[in-house]
Amino acid sequence: MGEKKKTIGILTSGGDCPGLNAAIRGVAKPALEVFGMKVYGFSNGYRGLMEGDAKELFQSDMSGILTIGGTILGTSRESFKKLRKSPELIQKMIDNYKKYELDCLVVLGGNGTHKTANLLSKKGLNVIGLPKTIDNDLYGTDFTFGFHSAVDIATGVIDRIHSTAQSHGRVMIIELMGHDAGWLTLYAGIAGGADVILIPELPYSIDRVIEKLHERETEGKKFSIVAVAEGAMTIDEAKMSRKDYKEYMTNLPYPSMGYKVAAEIAAKSSFEIRVTVPGYQQRGGQPSPYDRVLATKFGTYGAEMIANNDYGKMVSISGNKLTAIPLSEVAGKVKLVPRNHSLINSGRLLNTSFGQPR
Repeated sequence: MGEKKKTIGILTSGGDCPGLNAAIRGVAKPALEVFGMKVYGFSNGYRGLMEGDAKELFQSDMSGILTIGGTILGTSRESFKKLRKSPELIQKMIDNYKKYELDCLVVLGGNGTHKTANLLSKKGLNVIGLPKTIDNDLYGTDFTFGFHSAVDIATGVIDRIHSTAQSHGRVMIIELMGHDAGWLTLYAGIAGGADVILIPELPYSIDRVIEKLHERETEGKKFSIVAVAEGAMTIDEAKMSRKDYKEYMTNLPYPSMGYKVAAEIAAKSSFEIRVTVPGYQQRGGQPSPYDRVLATKFGTYGAEMIANNDYGKMVSISGNKLTAIPLSEVAGKVKLVPRNHSLINSGRLLNTSFGQPR
């Protein structure tokens, strides 16, 4: 009597990004066509797992999705704090895992997604994670899929802003995504030739920012590009407790960080300033070729792990080599930009300002 074919479930959780469909395809195609598994797709992330909202996926469902942005399964944000305090919701997920007779659950997501994945793993479920986020702040992997696509989009915005900044002689501020980590702003800022890059890991002095703008003006350069992460903060703000900082930001009269930086510059200079916030455009559209390849590699590696009964891990890439690390090592950790990162050093050698005191 032959070995029972495995049954797996796939869900996408948290914010969407380019590459999710490529990763779904990367898991499901080999699962279906090579390993003969049955595959279910759960709708709208962990919510679908709680509600038992799933449909069986077939080879035809994988056709044509490699290049499509977003996720064919839908996604949602389910607060880990809420789940941890709601054992009945955890039990619903466990019950539906058993109802569909799953041998493994594959979750595609970022930090919150993998904290929940680790929780389910501790409850005895077989879980594998694939690292997704445009912020690239997931611990244990050099890169997440979705990041490079977002860098392409953000860099494109900066590229387009250059011509209008130069034409009008303005300081143009581009606010990019990244609450806790500045990977996206750092990469796009360097790629787009930003003159000032402000990221959460390097609290800034507005005086140093203005000093840089005046320096360019003295050199005959009548415009400047400032790339700002949405989580950037001043040196004094960085000293606040998380609670005090949240309350402080809530009471400020600015819609977002880009406008706050603009107001700070305007209060101490006479520069003409404009703000651009590309927002959710950074999550949208087709995945870049790099992300299609990366997501596919993560997915196929995950399918092989399932075939080999290798569970409780997140697929990752380290130095161009695919590997997997325990979910317990990923959960609850954020990968921040090191202050000595090579790209920061490159920026400084290019005379890019990070708003740092001398």
